[in-house]
Amino acid sequence: MNAHGIGMTSERTRHRMIDRLRVRGIGDERVLMAMTQVPRHLFVDEALAHRAYEDDSLPIKFGQTISQPFVVARMTEEVIKHNHPVKVLELGTGSGYQAAVLAQLIDQVFSIERIDKLTRIARRRFIKLGYRNIRCKTGDGFKGWATEALFDIIICTAAPEKVPYKLLDQLEVGGKMILPVGDKKQQKLIAIVKEEHGCHEEMLGEVFFVPLLEGVVR
Repeated sequence: MNAHGIGMTSERTRHRMIDRLRVRGIGDERVLMAMTQVPRHLFVDEALAHRAYEDDSLPIKFGQTISQPFVVARMTEEVIKHNHPVKVLELGTGSGYQAAVLAQLIDQVFSIERIDKLTRIARRRFIKLGYRNIRCKTGDGFKGWATEALFDIIICTAAPEKVPYKLLDQLEVGGKMILPVGDKKQQKLIAIVKEEHGCHEEMLGEVFFVPLLEGVVR
């Protein structure tokens, strides 16, 4: 695979995406640099590579999507907003794009995908592109990754209908869970900060993600 690309997948095209993100209010230069470095055209189907740097979500295999760049950037900004997290858990690997962006900024990224074939594709992609600080596995996102807890951040790239508060058990005190919540009609992106005696929630905006489902698909 060519990580630099030509034509619509070129570095110039990637920088135009970054310019659009700035216009939309993404101001953290660390996030913008990370997204400059990740070749999004290698995380979509080859037939859609010419659209990789548009600010749109795109279909990937098995009825899933790769999130639009603005949403990836917004969630990544929230991940590193107040500190430098060392250990992040992502629920919903999908194409692997969000994990790859996080891997530019975070020491350890753990990612769970319920569809085994997507896990295998993403793992091969991570190896081929040299992402050594990402570990991924097939599993039920609602159960998290207990053997690797505690995490500084849990980020969810699919939407449960209700907040899975049980996952807060896998967060450090002071840690944050960032996730979309809602049904197919309406979803909101929220951040939940775990405190010593409870938690604090913050609304981040309206979004739309594929649903977070229980179980594993082999």
